Amino acid sequence: MREMVRARRGAWTAALLAVTVAGSLVSGCTSGGGAAHDSRSPSQSQSPSPSGTDTANAGPVLAVKIDNAPDARPQTGLDAADVVYAEQVEGGLSRLMAVFATTLPDSVGPVRSARESDLELLRQFHDPTLAFSGAQHKLLPLIDDAPLDPEPAGKVPDAWYRGSGKAAPHNLYLRPRRLMDSVPGDAALTTGFRFGAAPAGGTPEDSLTVRFPSARFTFTWSADRGRWLVAMDGTPTVTTDGRKVAPATVVVQHVKVRSSKYHDFLGNNTPFTESVGSGTAQVLRDGRVFDARWTRPAATDGTRFTTADGAPLNFAPGQVWVVLVKA
Repeated sequence: MREMVRARRGAWTAALLAVTVAGSLVSGCTSGGGAAHDSRSPSQSQSPSPSGTDTANAGPVLAVKIDNAPDARPQTGLDAADVVYAEQVEGGLSRLMAVFATTLPDSVGPVRSARESDLELLRQFHDPTLAFSGAQHKLLPLIDDAPLDPEPAGKVPDAWYRGSGKAAPHNLYLRPRRLMDSVPGDAALTTGFRFGAAPAGGTPEDSLTVRFPSARFTFTWSADRGRWLVAMDGTPTVTTDGRKVAPATVVVQHVKVRSSKYHDFLGNNTPFTESVGSGTAQVLRDGRVFDARWTRPAATDGTRFTTADGAPLNFAPGQVWVVLVKA
């Protein structure tokens, strides 16, 4: 399948533009709801490998752009992701990118369009697959030239469908197992994250809220779950099948957010989130918050998080959320 996908890659940009003009990005399937089954319980979650793991035999991760507008919630398959990135988009709103390596849920979505920031963020992975609904037409050639396998809606028709529970454009879903040959495994998660025992220190924390200009994320510690319960814009985050989204580690990463040369159809500028460089962060794990520094020297590197004294800062095993917020 991968070889066939690469053989078709040069033609996908024109095909996507044609499909967009025609107004039909997906097949005629009307399988409703977009509900997913996640066989991985929080206690069974596998932890991604630290930077430096041999990835020669690892398959590509699957990254999916997920709609986070209020009309798109609840989302599907979000609890099965190994890493979830939250980034700012037009109008100060937020969008998510979920990265899957150890589990492929039945369905993921709603899926929305890609942004330029995604291309830099995904350079840390080897040959990742990016699933998205489309993109601003001037950005499509950059996606085509990026070191990844683009999978826009309709490229593999039976992998995509419109759910019946939400109105368009908030009802486009992906069936990952019809797109990927196999689960790549945790060795494919070349994020630079390290997992292990918590460092000494930290400050007890029950709840922390991160704000974008027009969106907010709140992470509340659940001692019973041993996880951080997510709320978005004041509403608890659950999946379509009622599962609470509860990462083991939350990273609030302070980054540069600048204007790009792209705009949405309303003329709003698309912000570019710089994930290469260095800065400060807060790492939430085990009911405590740790002040940290982050460094990512090049786009092909993972991100290294350290404590105030320069020691590597371990994450708790399980799902990781990274909120990329303007410094």
